[in-house]
Amino acid sequence: MLCLTQIVGWGVLYYSFPVALPAITAETGWSATSTLAAFSAALVVAAGAGVAVGRVIDQHGPRWVMTGGSALATGAVLVIAWAPNLGWFVTGWVIAGLAQSMVLYAPAFTAITRWYGPARTRALLTVTLVAGLASTIFAPVTAALLEQLGWRHTYLVLAALLALVTIPAHALGLRAPWPPHRHRSLDPGARPGQGTRAIARSRAFVALTVATSLGAFAMFAATIHLIPMLTWRGLSASAAAWALGLSGAGQLAGRLAYAPLAGRTTPVSRAVAILALSGAGVAAVGLLPGPGPALVAAAIGLGVVRGAYTLLQSTAVSDRWGTEGFGALYGILNAPTTLAMALAPWVAGVLKDTTGSYPATFAALAGAAGLAAFVATRTAPPSAPDPHLP
Repeated sequence: MLCLTQIVGWGVLYYSFPVALPAITAETGWSATSTLAAFSAALVVAAGAGVAVGRVIDQHGPRWVMTGGSALATGAVLVIAWAPNLGWFVTGWVIAGLAQSMVLYAPAFTAITRWYGPARTRALLTVTLVAGLASTIFAPVTAALLEQLGWRHTYLVLAALLALVTIPAHALGLRAPWPPHRHRSLDPGARPGQGTRAIARSRAFVALTVATSLGAFAMFAATIHLIPMLTWRGLSASAAAWALGLSGAGQLAGRLAYAPLAGRTTPVSRAVAILALSGAGVAAVGLLPGPGPALVAAAIGLGVVRGAYTLLQSTAVSDRWGTEGFGALYGILNAPTTLAMALAPWVAGVLKDTTGSYPATFAALAGAAGLAAFVATRTAPPSAPDPHLP
């Protein structure tokens, strides 16, 4: 059920927007900057709400949170479709951001981590592999609907699909008993009931949050600006689009490679390696002068690292501190990461305008990823749990 709902949730609430953006601005006359700001607002709201949503799921399980989030998401998409002005459009996306915090990866990862325990890596791999098809499915579907119906009716169709698939799927498919906490706090100084707070304030957790945020910022900014970067290097728009698509396909390879990597590395060495490789991938895309096939290969390599990073982030907390309080801890970890992703396209655009150079911009992004790899060396807790502990 989570495989199904993650495809539809990501497809409607995330990947439909960049496809619909030109049609929205052309019909309404709203500027692209203002329209993009509405989408960024959704990501900021999702980041802020994630901590509270994670705590609720920790206590009560994911069923009614994700079911309610699906209903809220449907209403948000209807507001977006019917928005008579930019203010209502922004309001719709703000509501959608709250819904994103209740139905996308963060709550799904919390549910899987608690239900599957020692088998969580394989379960997380399955869901992220399938959810990786969301853009492959919904980008062409959204484009086809836009051509036939226009953007408002397209979002009405997407709202109906969201309601028909995700509301009953979450209500009926997430009924398994919610397991009790079985892992005690790893901080010997924490008082009962304060384990989550003590972990969140620890040096290792703060370092992990900084590292994952910097890594997400660098990779997301590089991905959003990949097509402009490649066309700046001389590739045609069509070739650059193919490179982006192949980069997305590379994520599947990165996710498949994560499980064997996890079996042969520690949580810290794994984080350092993936973040360092992300810096190398961003640098390769930005600094290679050509030829075209080499640039496409670099884009695919960046996609491979992005795919591994998704699983790195989803397992980083449980691999170090076990599963107690995972929802709240993952929400705390994910909030600045999501905020970094929301700001990344804008910051990278400012860097490009300031330097006048995409290679210089990508070099700065690679530096951020390299800094993330260094910070990741500080993410080992004083007493690390057995990685197979439920």
